[in-house]
Amino acid sequence: MIVKGNPIVKESKAEREGLTIYGIHPVMEAIVAGRQIEKVMIQNGLASPLLSELKGKLKEAGIAVQYVPVEKLNRLTRGNHQGVVATVSAIEYRSFAAMVEEGTWHSDCPMVVLLDHVTDVRNVGAIARSAECAGVEGIIVPQHGSAALNDEAVKSSSGALMRVPVCREDNLKTVIHLARQSGWQICAATEKGATPYTEVDFRRPTILVMGSEDKGISNEVLKLCDQRAKLPMCGEVQSLNVSVAAGIFFYEALRQKNNR
Repeated sequence: MIVKGNPIVKESKAEREGLTIYGIHPVMEAIVAGRQIEKVMIQNGLASPLLSELKGKLKEAGIAVQYVPVEKLNRLTRGNHQGVVATVSAIEYRSFAAMVEEGTWHSDCPMVVLLDHVTDVRNVGAIARSAECAGVEGIIVPQHGSAALNDEAVKSSSGALMRVPVCREDNLKTVIHLARQSGWQICAATEKGATPYTEVDFRRPTILVMGSEDKGISNEVLKLCDQRAKLPMCGEVQSLNVSVAAGIFFYEALRQKNNR
């Protein structure tokens, strides 16, 4: 079934500007309540039974922890932070498995882009902006080792991150296996590819994999891809910025869909 979806919006702009929670009890309550937390900053050298309990909850929930000087926490808050400050996600995350099960795509050949440890928030924002403009149906990022989807990322995307569903997944390989079992092709955008990007058939459900800025697509992900597509290069610099490359692939897919 194909239906039109509504933008996924969690908070107003004013609310997004102050998405921090501080204090041990408030942060624990946010975790129990299911709030989607980007990361938690804990004061260096801090120790207490209650903090140990919080650390256990953070580990169980898979939430990233950063240990910082107390001065940084003081700059971020106006009250007694108790050595703990949490950054709450500016967007509502989805599950790729749930999206596949629901099948609420805008077309019969949807594209979802998987960002394999892209760490620059401006690149993620630019990719999201191009994705929204080109009709890409979703963005997949790993739980760890990816750019924080914070206010800067939302701003860089011109709000597109509030409109394109974002899936933050524990295991990218599991996502790829699920997609393949559901009839999707997995296409890696890589200079190591042998297939020109215009020769890939994007008129079928596709996960487009884009690699990190410095290392490209990881070997464990690359070996799971059905296609390895490359962009032509004529200059001496043999690679493009990941957001520029993603935009080229998005619009090739859109061109093919429009010319069916």
